[in-house]
Amino acid sequence: MSISAEIGKPSGIPAFPPGLQLRQYQQQAVLSWFANKGRGTLKMATGSGKTITALAIATELYKKIRLQALLVVCPFRHLVIQWARECEFFGLQPILAFENVRNWYGLLSTQLYNVRSGLQPFLCVITTNSTLITEVFQSQLKYFPSKTLIVGDEAHNLGAPRLEESLPRNIGLRLALSATPERYFDEQGTESLLNYFGSVLQPELTLADALRLGALVRYVYYPILVSLTEEETRAYARLTTRIGWALRREEDIEEDNNDLLTALLMKRARLIASAANKLTALRHLMINRRHETHTLFYCGDGSVEEAAADNRQLAAVSRILGVELGYRVNTYTAETPLAERERLRCQFESGELQGLVAIRCLDEGVDIPAIRTAVILASSSNPRQFIQRRGRILRPHPGKERATLYDMIVMPPDLGRETLQVERNFLRKELRRFLEFADLADNAGEARMTLLQLQKKYGLLEL
Repeated sequence: MSISAEIGKPSGIPAFPPGLQLRQYQQQAVLSWFANKGRGTLKMATGSGKTITALAIATELYKKIRLQALLVVCPFRHLVIQWARECEFFGLQPILAFENVRNWYGLLSTQLYNVRSGLQPFLCVITTNSTLITEVFQSQLKYFPSKTLIVGDEAHNLGAPRLEESLPRNIGLRLALSATPERYFDEQGTESLLNYFGSVLQPELTLADALRLGALVRYVYYPILVSLTEEETRAYARLTTRIGWALRREEDIEEDNNDLLTALLMKRARLIASAANKLTALRHLMINRRHETHTLFYCGDGSVEEAAADNRQLAAVSRILGVELGYRVNTYTAETPLAERERLRCQFESGELQGLVAIRCLDEGVDIPAIRTAVILASSSNPRQFIQRRGRILRPHPGKERATLYDMIVMPPDLGRETLQVERNFLRKELRRFLEFADLADNAGEARMTLLQLQKKYGLLEL
């Protein structure tokens, strides 16, 4: 999808940009939302154009009912900036309500008054989840006009209790956007989210659909199997034994034991994420690829609980690439200021920087379509992160015919018959996702052969 004409000064009223053509599935999504009486959740693959679809809905609403306001809620600051760019294509002049309240509060209260008084035809506000829950922003929600559309971007985040409670009940027109609206290990949060925004609408757009329709570029996939060190294996064995005990006691001690089991699983997941041999594999992979550009390196899972370990991996990867191999890289994290992120993005796109070393903030919504290669050092068991990370590099870009993805997968150590069944059960779900991704790759046979080692070891050949 391309916007071929130059866009003039924004009028402040939603209008289709000259030259914009919605894909057929986007047109169907718009029709489904209207058919569902102004509510619903769009479950569409990463990079398939959810933002454009949402703005198309807002534009149609303005034509049909003279929509008065659009409120967009994003999980991260960089998404506010990306939404602002897209809104401007549609003729809007958004208020960016995040960070310093003095930068937006006066403007927001004035424009809300103007819209309600008929002095201004339309209002567009883009905010963050963290600003939404503040008293200052909450105090303004009651002044939004009746004809307001709220859009929840990466809406799975809004299922968290405090955020869900902060969503305005006085706004009736609601739209959620997410490649993965289902919250991981949180059925209640998922239900609350869908109750507020509305059910998942047709068409759902899978990764396979997006590839088939040309919305995403094709790719090659290289799983890299990594073993734990002796010390890591001992720690892994201790944790796995305790996980087995917790599972066997699950029926007797329900809630407390669930908390214990979750904590043990998270601890073991962090051990796998930071496995030392991943750095050895990275060195081996990149030593003959020092000339390649537009490469993204994912480190850690970005969890608050283990930020120190994530940062250690980030520093180690940066040292190997930048100091040892002379590869031109910089880090890109949630702490990187927005202006610095934009500078890094431009340097990355031009090739001045060969690579970006990132934690989590590239998982959701960030738009750097120039990424041609990704090296994933932390394979999350969270299906949302799995989908986001792998979909991130498949966005189309001029001259980008195909993407390449290297995926470091830790092979669980052989701990004997006692723990084999526990391991098989945990590995089955994760391996199924790896295999599905392998099957859609241009080198499916080769990728499958690598993963066959894991399937054979754990008796999962039926997958």
